[in-house]
Formats: sequence, structure tokens, C-alpha cells
Amino acid sequence: MHNDPKITVLMPAYNAGSYIAEAIASVLKQSFTDFELLIVNDGSTDDTVQVINSFNDKRIVLISQENKGIAAALNVGLKAARAPYIARFDADDVCYPNRLKMQYDFITTYPEYSVIGSAADYMDVKGHFIFTYHPEAHLNEEIQQLNYTVCPFIHSSVFYKKEIITNNGGYNEHAYTFEDHFLWVNILKHEKACNLSLPLIKVRLNPNSITIDEKWRTRQFRDIKYTTLKTRSISAAEGNKLLEIGQKQHSPKIREGAYYALLAKKFLWNNYQPAKARENLKAVLQLNRFDWKSYALFALTFMPENFLLKLYTIMK
Repeated sequence: MHNDPKITVLMPAYNAGSYIAEAIASVLKQSFTDFELLIVNDGSTDDTVQVINSFNDKRIVLISQENKGIAAALNVGLKAARAPYIARFDADDVCYPNRLKMQYDFITTYPEYSVIGSAADYMDVKGHFIFTYHPEAHLNEEIQQLNYTVCPFIHSSVFYKKEIITNNGGYNEHAYTFEDHFLWVNILKHEKACNLSLPLIKVRLNPNSITIDEKWRTRQFRDIKYTTLKTRSISAAEGNKLLEIGQKQHSPKIREGAYYALLAKKFLWNNYQPAKARENLKAVLQLNRFDWKSYALFALTFMPENFLLKLYTIMK
């Protein structure tokens, strides 16, 4: 095994058996080859480990732990990572072939940068394209001016200097579902960052993901989240409350409703396909026929695209 890879691709995995083969294959096909793929299996109960072990590539390193959550898995991975650069990646996403090369070339050409993200193509659970997401800010100056409520990066797209993150104590394990956003508000005031405008990954929207559309979170969850982001501090009690709320929302009905609602919004606001938006809103209403927001969105699907674009701009 290579003793000192230039990049550690850090992939936490929990019950990702349905998608992780595609994710791993996309990393192994990278045009940049001097990396280790460090997978932290976070107590999976499906066939995740068997799928990982079906690959015969010495660059794959597997660590298994009991289920402790994504932030804890990432911190374990950061300690074990042998490279000075970390490419974050999720077990249900897909890397485009030049992802690592482009980000490595950028950060070695411009070493004053510490964190590099990118745009991303979003796909549904079956891998069908939904829309291309462009981050709210690209240049460092724009990122620095973002409101604390806006997460500047797609976590699965980021490439960063390991020491910057470890020197900050790694990921905060109390920031349930927003450990990345909490990290950025704590480090970016002192670091230079940017987002590349080219999509370098495909992000899979997935009803089984721990991250659901925020509109489906409770008001208390959102209040705790944004208060802690504003103060850049979070207590164990706040973290426990977030976890408690999140676990109550793990029901298939809530996860599926959040998934279909998010697809509907993307097809309405980001990639104007009103028929597909209506199709997904019908799925939401089958799960919850009293969801008035879905009825309102359903009505909007009959409006012309120009009107919706203006409305979206005003709402943002």
C-alpha cells in the first residue's frame, strides 16, 4: 500500500448498500490516482461491508465502528487519514472522473486556499438528473459575506487541508445533521475558501438519508440550529435535543414526504418541469392529505415560468 497518498477520500457509510458500489466505482475511476479511499462504516446493519469488500483495490481502507453518527465517523476518519488533503464524499453520491484532479491542481496552485467546494448535479434516488446546484457564493470575498444561515458548501463536494480541520477540533458531534455548516461558521473567518463553478459530483436525494428538507424539521429544531450557528457554540444538551427530535422524525412517512416535497420544489423552482413537480406533490399528499403547503405549490405549478422565477427571486 502507498505510504503517503496525496489525497484521502473520506467516506462515512451507514446502511448504504444500495448505492455505495456506484460511489466507490466513481472514486476508483478518478483521473488522479494517488489517493486512499478511507471508508468509515458507522455500524451498518445491511450489506454495506460486503459491498465494500467486493472491491479489490489496495487504495480502499475500511474502518468499522458502532453507530455513532456521521460527525463521529468523520472524526475517526480524520485521525486515520494519511494524506494532507481530504476530499469529502458521501456513500450515495457519484464523483465525476476529474473531480480530484481539478481540486488538487487548484489547491496546490493556490496554496493560500484551505477549502474548495464545487457546484453539483442533483439526482433522484434512481439516479435521474433533477437540476444543477450552483452555490450561493463562489469567490472567497462572496463566501465571507454570506449570512451565517447559509451553508457555503455542498459537504460531499469539499476538498480541504486536513490540518485546518483537525486544528479546529474536527467536526462537532452535537451539531446533528449540520456538522459541516457548524464547522464552516467556526473556521472560515480565518481561512480562504472558494467554490468551483463546474459540477464535480452528483448528489443523490435519498429518502433514507439523515438529512431531510429543513421545512420538514420542527420549529424547535430550526431554532436550536440557527441559534447555535449564530453563536458558533453548541452544548451537549442542545445536541441531545436535536438528536431526540431527529430520531422522532425517522419514520418512513416523514422521510418520504420530505423527499417528494423536495423533488417537487426542485422541479418547480430550479428546473421548470411542472408536470414532474405535480407528480411528486401528489405523492406528498398521499402521505399527508392535510399538507396545505403542497396544495399551494400544486397551484403554482400552473403558473408560467417567468412568473415563478420572479416569485422565487423575491422569496430568496
